[in-house]
Amino acid sequence: MAKLNWTSEAERWLKDIYDYIAADNPSAAADVVNGIYDKAQLLKSFPAIGYRYEGSEEEIRIFLYGHYRITYQVRLDGDIDILGVFHGALEIEAPAMGVMRLVA
Repeated sequence: MAKLNWTSEAERWLKDIYDYIAADNPSAAADVVNGIYDKAQLLKSFPAIGYRYEGSEEEIRIFLYGHYRITYQVRLDGDIDILGVFHGALEIEAPAMGVMRLVA
């Protein structure tokens, strides 16, 4: 079974999501972040479940959870790097280097 590796960027996004929602409702914030984390666990058994992101030469995939996109890459050893978690209203771009960034 694959191992999930949350990048520091992905962890920052989860913290930002939590902080934003928690300003109004800490319980809902915990539910959303836990839901994202739990949903990502499916990738261990089904790494190709997300759709391929066509904006990159890298094999970057996107898996949906509610209004959020869990962006990940399956490594050659089969392990999975979670690159970021983005709200669906945000545009994302992945340059050839495989680094995810937001587009205004």
